[in-house]
Amino acid sequence: MPSTPLWKPGRALMEQSVLKKYMDWLFVKKGLFFRSYHDLWEWSVTDVEDFWESLWHFFQIKSHDTYFTVMERTEADMLHTRWFSRATLNYAEHIFRHKTRDRPALVFQSERHSLQEISWDTLEKQVAAVSTWLRRRGVKRGDRVAAVLPNIPQAVVAFLATQSVGAVWSSCSPDFGEASILDRFFQIEPKVLLMADSYQYNGRTFDKISDFQKLIKKLPSVELSVLVPYLDKDASLDGTVSWEDILHSPTTALDFEPLPFDHPLWILYSSGTTGAPKAITHSVGGCLLEHLKALTFHQNVKPGDRYFWYSTTGWMMWNYSLASLLTGATLVLYDGAPAFPTLQVLWTFAEKARINHFGGGAAYFIACRKANLSVPTERLKHLQTIGSTGSPLTAEAYEWIYEHISRDVWLISLSGGTDVCSAFVGGCPLLPVYAGEIQCRMLGCKLEAYSEEGTPVSNQVGEMVILQPMPSMPIYFWNDPDDQRYRNSYFETYPGVWRHGDWIKITPRGSVIIFGRSDATLNRGGVRIGTAEIYSALEKIPEIKDSLVVYLEQEDGSGDMPLFVVLAQPGNLTTELKTQINDTLRSQFSPRHVPDRIEEVLDVPYTISGKKLETPIKKILMGQLPERVVSRDTLRNPEAIDIFATMAAKKSVL
Repeated sequence: MPSTPLWKPGRALMEQSVLKKYMDWLFVKKGLFFRSYHDLWEWSVTDVEDFWESLWHFFQIKSHDTYFTVMERTEADMLHTRWFSRATLNYAEHIFRHKTRDRPALVFQSERHSLQEISWDTLEKQVAAVSTWLRRRGVKRGDRVAAVLPNIPQAVVAFLATQSVGAVWSSCSPDFGEASILDRFFQIEPKVLLMADSYQYNGRTFDKISDFQKLIKKLPSVELSVLVPYLDKDASLDGTVSWEDILHSPTTALDFEPLPFDHPLWILYSSGTTGAPKAITHSVGGCLLEHLKALTFHQNVKPGDRYFWYSTTGWMMWNYSLASLLTGATLVLYDGAPAFPTLQVLWTFAEKARINHFGGGAAYFIACRKANLSVPTERLKHLQTIGSTGSPLTAEAYEWIYEHISRDVWLISLSGGTDVCSAFVGGCPLLPVYAGEIQCRMLGCKLEAYSEEGTPVSNQVGEMVILQPMPSMPIYFWNDPDDQRYRNSYFETYPGVWRHGDWIKITPRGSVIIFGRSDATLNRGGVRIGTAEIYSALEKIPEIKDSLVVYLEQEDGSGDMPLFVVLAQPGNLTTELKTQINDTLRSQFSPRHVPDRIEEVLDVPYTISGKKLETPIKKILMGQLPERVVSRDTLRNPEAIDIFATMAAKKSVL
C-alpha cells in the first residue's frame, strides 16, 4: 500500500465542496455531527431511511404528491424494496429547473462538426417539439422509445422528450451490429424507433439506412419510426418521419408527466457477450436521487461547471453523464474515436470546450500512458477532475496522470455498473488520492468484501457484496416476470446479499482496490490471483502494448496459465523479454503470478464499452465454440476472437 498520496484536497475544496455543505446541513437540520467522511458513510449505511430521506430534502426534490413511507422492504434479498411510496416526480423536470441564459445547456463536437453550443432555450424548444409530437401520436406513460443514435445533441433531446411524457427510454450505439440491437430491443417491444442515417468513427462514415429498414421489419411493435439526419442532412426513408419535420411541427409548452417514484426511467443492458442481454430497468426516482448524490457529493459537480465523459449511447456512462444536467452543469458531448487523428484529440477538445470534469474509460488513459502522451498543464487550466471507470485503473496510470496531465487535478476512479447506473465506490473531496486505490465507498452503499464462507474481511481480498438496498438498484429485468434472471444475477451466491462479481480489498484507510472480475479470477493451486495485478505489473514494461491472462483448469486437477501479450513492435517476443516479464511478476507479486507460457497475439478482444473478454476467451481455449460464448456484435474488435479460436482449434494451449 503506498504511503504517500499523489494528491490531497486543498482547504478551499474541502470547505466549499457540496459534500461539506451537506454535512453542515445535517448538523443544522438534524443535529448530526461527523468528524470524518468514514463516520458519515457509516451513518448513511446504518440509518438507511434517514440518509435517503435527508437527500430528498437537501436536494429539494420536487414531488407532485407527498411520499408516504421512505422505504418498504418486503423480501430478504432486496428485490422489490419500495422507495418513497406515493411520491410522483419527473427526471426531466428536475433537469429543466436549471435552465438559464447565463450558460449553454450542451456543448458538442465530433470528428466532422466543429465546436458548437446549444442554449437552454433551444434545448427546451426542441424537447417541447418532440414531446408534443409524441403525445399527439399516442405515446404515453410506460410506452418504450428506442433509439440507435450517436452521442449527439439529438439523443439528449429525444431522451428528455421521452421522459417528459412518461415513456421509457432505451438506446444503443450505432456501432452495434443489427443482431445485437435486435437482441436488445426485441425484448422491450418499443412503440417508437429513432435512428441516425449514419455515424462516423476513425475518419470513416458508416451508413445505417439499410439497418434501419431491417430493424423496422423485425420489430413488429414499432408504430412510429423516426430518421435523424446526422451526416447527410438530405437523408430520407419511406415510411419514416424526419426529425427536422418534428422540430418544425406545431408545438405546445413543455409539460412533465408526474410519475411514481418506481416508474421505469430507462432500460439498460448487460454486455450480452454470452446469452441474451439482460434488460435492466431503472426507476425515475431511484436514478434521480442516486445521480444527484453521486455527481454532487462524490465528484463535486456544481452549477456552471462543464461535465464530459467520453462514451457512446450504448454504455451506461452516457446515461450517467446526462445527470450532470441535474446539477446545473453544462453537458459536453463528443462523437467520434478517442484516438483520431491522434490520442491528443480529446485533450485538445477539453481545452477548447473549457471542460471542468473530464471522464473516460480506464483503457483510454492506459493507452495514453503507453503512448507517452503528455499535455501541457496550461492547456487544461479549467480542469478540476479526471474520472475513470470501465476497468481497474492501474497505479502506473494514476502516476502518469499526475506527471503528464496535472499535479493539481483530482483523479476520481469509479466502479459500479449498468446494474445501478452509478458507482458503488468513487471519489471524495475530503480524502487524498493514492496510486491504484479508489478513494471511498460511496454514501448509502453498504459495500463489503466477503470471504468464500460469506463473512466480511478487512484488508483482505474478497468478493464485492452490497448488504443494504439502494434506490437505483433495478426495479426488475424487463420480461422476467418471476424475477428468476434478476435473482440469479445477484443473489445466488450469498442468500439475501447482492454479489456484484468483482474481487476487491478494503484497505485500513477505507479506500478500495479492485482486482478484476471474480468470475475471471485465476485460482491457481488454491491461491486466487486477480487479473488486474498481472496487467498492472505489465504496464511497467514499455515493450508490451496490451495483455490477457486466463487460467485453464484440467480434469486431473492441474491447470495451465497462459499469458497473451500484444507487443508495441510485433514479432519481438524474445527470450529476454519473456524473462523480463516473468521476473517482473515474480518480484512485484509472487512466483504464482508467473505464467506457464507467454504467447504473442496481434490483438486482445474488448467489448464496445472497453472490457477485456477474459471469461469468454477462457471458455474458447477450453474447447467451447466461439459463437456459443460470445456475440461478435457486442465487441469493439470482433476479429480478435478469431485469433483465440484458431489457437483452440490447433489445441496449441491445451
